[in-house]
Amino acid sequence: MASTNIDPGLRSIARWLPRGGIGRRSLEPIRLLTRLPARKTPPGVTVEEIGSASVRVHGIGGTDEPRPALLWIHGGGYVIGTAAQDDVICQQFARQLGIIVVSVDYRLAPEHPFPVPLHDCYDALSWLAHHPRVDPTRLAVGGASAGGGLAAALALLARDRGEFQLAFQLLVYPMLDDRTTLRNDIDQRSFRLWNNKSNRFGWKSYLGCEPGAADVSGLAAPARHGDLTSVAPAWLGVGTLDLFHDEDLDYAERLRESGVACVVDVVDGAFHGFDAVAPKARVSRDFRSAQVTALGAALGVEPGGRGRSPVTDAQ
Repeated sequence: MASTNIDPGLRSIARWLPRGGIGRRSLEPIRLLTRLPARKTPPGVTVEEIGSASVRVHGIGGTDEPRPALLWIHGGGYVIGTAAQDDVICQQFARQLGIIVVSVDYRLAPEHPFPVPLHDCYDALSWLAHHPRVDPTRLAVGGASAGGGLAAALALLARDRGEFQLAFQLLVYPMLDDRTTLRNDIDQRSFRLWNNKSNRFGWKSYLGCEPGAADVSGLAAPARHGDLTSVAPAWLGVGTLDLFHDEDLDYAERLRESGVACVVDVVDGAFHGFDAVAPKARVSRDFRSAQVTALGAALGVEPGGRGRSPVTDAQ
């Protein structure tokens, strides 16, 4: 994973990105930095309290007719981040597809380890599924990094509880497997934004035990789950220079082997979080566009917010 393999559109910013990891000492300063840009709520975004968590609601205005919806879950290794950090991408989904997007501010580890964050996300999903402006038959979950891991776990939990059926899961370089922390064949210098040192801290904080332990729940680390059948169809995207590349492709293959449709988008020369730090790069714009297209197809809408009639589509 030499630096020369980085996509040309990402090379300039890659030089300035940190390679060091997050840990116990750096946790609070980094949390403070991630909260700074999130002090103002953009016009049209409302905040609702859902139990012990809160959600940010995008695209709720307009027609009273029930519409498709996405529950979006932010990343941050299970230990940092806020829902507000993803206002831009949530607004893009809402605007381009004409759907309702709700992002959840779940409680963070290590103060709130598994299963608390997952249960916060489930409560938000249940609230969204029962919202009068939401069509519960066209409901998706999605997220990036740890948010992608929570989205995958949420799809499994929703299947197990059977209270509602998800239409889709959008998994953006998801954090799925604590056993990646045990690998010693990885060149730590190759990664940007999230390396295996950070990974160990994130997983230990979330699990409340050493990662790699034999009794880790498959709802905490979805790659550990023994039964992936009958979960929602998925789109999974990851870069070739991402720490999660191998675990993500393994998970996608297991979904397919379990009879679950899964589209995979592997981005050559892309590191973890590349689309967030370099949103104007061609490779980032293509990556985001692929997400919009896949989500729209799954929910029965087209970019531009034009709904497709299920009756028409069946003819």
